[in-house]
Amino acid sequence: MENNVGEKALGIVKISDEVVSIIAGIAADEIQGIVGIPHGVSNNISQILKGKKTTNNKSVKVTLEEDKAVIELNVAVEYGIKIPEVVSEVQENVRKTVEAMTGLNVDTVNVNVQNIYVKKQEQEAVKEV
Repeated sequence: MENNVGEKALGIVKISDEVVSIIAGIAADEIQGIVGIPHGVSNNISQILKGKKTTNNKSVKVTLEEDKAVIELNVAVEYGIKIPEVVSEVQENVRKTVEAMTGLNVDTVNVNVQNIYVKKQEQEAVKEV
């Protein structure tokens, strides 16, 4: 689905939900404590921009309705972080970034924490105990 962002004398600007998904995924990845990158096309773009490969631990779904967007993210977080604080930061950063880059109004950013990852050092310490 595509959304008309603006209509000027030169033509119409349309932004697909996949582009919004990429923007939301990158914005979520900027927050410390979030692990992974989005599935699909945005996965490849994030790898190119960041110059690294990571596993697919976060997915993004975008629903565009007229002048607003509803974004749903599935994420994995690092062990030991305060999940409510990190999720709140993700919601705010995704909302601000998508609105700034696309001109869309972000109605809702739903974040589902689906996994927790333990760093290798902490895993080894846990095994020793």
